[in-house]
Amino acid sequence: MKCQSLNEFGGALIAEDRPDLSVSGSEVVLRVTANGVCHSDLHIQEGCYNLGGGQKLSFADRGMKLPLVMGHEPVGMVVAAGDEAGELDASKNYVVYPWQGCGDCHQCKDGRENYCVAPRYVGMHIDGGYADHLKIPHPRYLFDIGTMAPEIAAPLACSGLTTYSALKKVEDTLKKAPVVIIGVGGLGLMAVGLVKAMGGLPPVVVDLDPVKREAALKAGAQAAIDGAATDAVAQVQKAVGGTGVLATIDLVGAESTASLAFDAIAKGGKMVIVGLFGGSAPWALPFIPVKAVTIMGSYVGSLAEFAELMDLAHKGLVPALPTKTYPLDSANDILHQLEQGRVVGRAVLTP
Repeated sequence: MKCQSLNEFGGALIAEDRPDLSVSGSEVVLRVTANGVCHSDLHIQEGCYNLGGGQKLSFADRGMKLPLVMGHEPVGMVVAAGDEAGELDASKNYVVYPWQGCGDCHQCKDGRENYCVAPRYVGMHIDGGYADHLKIPHPRYLFDIGTMAPEIAAPLACSGLTTYSALKKVEDTLKKAPVVIIGVGGLGLMAVGLVKAMGGLPPVVVDLDPVKREAALKAGAQAAIDGAATDAVAQVQKAVGGTGVLATIDLVGAESTASLAFDAIAKGGKMVIVGLFGGSAPWALPFIPVKAVTIMGSYVGSLAEFAELMDLAHKGLVPALPTKTYPLDSANDILHQLEQGRVVGRAVLTP
């Protein structure tokens, strides 16, 4: 099989030819037809998260091993299956739920594999979709994409699920006041469409890039605000009307965006932090109880939530992201473009 392998943290991906994958038990091998390139791949390539104050969280110290084939937004067609995998249609494309757990811990047993204590996430802990073939442990992680194009379905595994799970955490506010979405890359544009699919009011978005703000307005946002404006907080509060900001979804996760979200939120509001840009918390602790604000993290989503999302997608309620496809051997170039903020929507590798 052909793949793009990360052999050294901080290094470029290396094109490799590896032996063909074999299967046993419930395992399934897919021929990859599409794999989205996600901003999280940049963190994986670097090998750490920025914790602020000169601190970093090392992935190697947390058990991530190299070499690794990245890619956690894969779609593919079944080419081989173990004796315990059951009947699978080799003519269909399937999107893979990548946030797979050990199956034994209490989180996995409660249906939250994405919070597993010993995860086996595709493209992070086991080889992923920056390849022409991919092996997964069980067919329960496969979802038929129906008539969707593979490159359109691929981002549902991460940008779609991540934003859907985050919005579910503030679902009770979506019809009361516009949710504020900070960061309008692939996740942000997906979030704009999902708010509509979930019956919410058109959201207010915040981003530094005027091109991305325009894309958000075209996708259905009611207002798009420059986060660098000196009065950005006031603009956000005005844009949601007299109801106050009841919920923010921070898809960047930087000190500046967390500060904006906290300053804009109304008393009793909810802040959901999704992005992993890095830094440390910028809030004065007394203001948290004074504002009675709920600050929560949201990491990807559960298998059950992915099933819900795929049901919405099959009903045509999840708008497709602006998407551009690239050959597998352009992975390094696409990661560089993503790092520079030059990707609008989603870049997708098509081996």
